[in-house]
Amino acid sequence: MNTKQDQSERLLDRIKANLPEIESLYRIFIGYEEDYVYRFYHQSFKVFGAIEEIKKAKDLFEKIAPDGITLNEWYSQIADEAIGKSFDWEKTNPKWLDETRPILEAFWHSKYFLEQMLHFGTELQKSPQFLPSGWAAVLYLYNLR
Repeated sequence: MNTKQDQSERLLDRIKANLPEIESLYRIFIGYEEDYVYRFYHQSFKVFGAIEEIKKAKDLFEKIAPDGITLNEWYSQIADEAIGKSFDWEKTNPKWLDETRPILEAFWHSKYFLEQMLHFGTELQKSPQFLPSGWAAVLYLYNLR
């Protein structure tokens, strides 16, 4: 039988198998976070650089997904709204908040999930029945909660 608990175990195994890539990408997010927030407030087009990391995170999350499991619709929408952004002097600057806040939102959601995967991928031996909030959030990312 393919229960949610079985799927959670497969997900944890896949996270563990990808820990080096998760950690590497998480370190990139940590390294850029300060600059992207500054770029946002400085109204610099360089905040659009975060889109590349968001793409990498979403791609990694999809790679980690066990067969038959899709990413959470809300996360996908948040990430895709950012990924779909591009800088345009005439369009972006007059509507700076509308154009750039989705990028930071997707950046932080992606960073959060990387952080939780890194934490629980190293801490857990099995997917627990009584869920810590961070692990429960990762399960939501994969529609397993």
